[in-house]
Amino acid sequence: MEDNNNLAKRGIILAIAAYTMWGIAPIYFKSLSQVTALEILSHRVIWSFFFLALIIIIGRQRHRVSAILKQPKTLFLLLISALLVGCNWLIFIWAVNNDYILDASLGYYINPLLNVLLGMLVLGERLRPLQWGAVLIAAIGVIAELIQFGSLPWIAFALAISFGFYGLLRKKINIDAQTGLFIETCVLLPLAAIYLIFITDSPTANLGQNPLDLNLLLFAAGIVTTLPLLCFTGAATKLKFSTLGFFQYIGPSLMFILAIFLYQEPFKLEHGITFGCIWFALLLFSVDGIRTHRLQSSQVKRHRKVP
Repeated sequence: MEDNNNLAKRGIILAIAAYTMWGIAPIYFKSLSQVTALEILSHRVIWSFFFLALIIIIGRQRHRVSAILKQPKTLFLLLISALLVGCNWLIFIWAVNNDYILDASLGYYINPLLNVLLGMLVLGERLRPLQWGAVLIAAIGVIAELIQFGSLPWIAFALAISFGFYGLLRKKINIDAQTGLFIETCVLLPLAAIYLIFITDSPTANLGQNPLDLNLLLFAAGIVTTLPLLCFTGAATKLKFSTLGFFQYIGPSLMFILAIFLYQEPFKLEHGITFGCIWFALLLFSVDGIRTHRLQSSQVKRHRKVP
């Protein structure tokens, strides 16, 4: 029992670390505001590839990569997931550096609700009544913004949809996050290298002419990308998935706080309506998760008592 408690404690620490790093990521990307979004994305892919390659070599996990390379169907799905996560990274970087952190925050608030909807539409999962209520209230918030202001939060939707379908594909592929991300960066690596070497002509494209502090920030893109993922993977192996899900609001909440108080993005009426509906929907979603978890736990206990 004590070992399980220690594992759970370490899992909670790792989960908080992962979602906190994701939540404060805008600070890092804001420090690179003089670099174009495509250029930052290219560095993110390249240095993530080298960082992950080092981890895989040190951890003697090359056999996992070799096994995937022999599975054409899995490789094809990873090609699609690589493009999805690349689009997600690009939109996020662009949003942060163009003062749309609030929209990015909204996107990651919407994501768990979209995951439930995708589970129903794609995987044939059935929604419980409170889950239906959460999805409908979230839809009301978006429709209200569309009717009143004639616009949709396209950045939030693009982030939520790209990451939602990415998560769906990765669930279907069912390989560990580290190996999967390494192969995804392998897929994106040629595109990133071609862009940096042959296409971009920005003032920061030549590393030899950049200040040392800027180059160090660009090199750190690999760590910024990979470290929270490793913490998340570690947490996922030590916590129940239902428990892990309650930490997912740390990231967008920190982004929301940064947008309002550090970067002073305007919080307009349309933001208030949409965020209010999403927050209420997430409250219902969380209540449903707690009730379901307790019900399942009590059923397991009753089953164990039966001789």
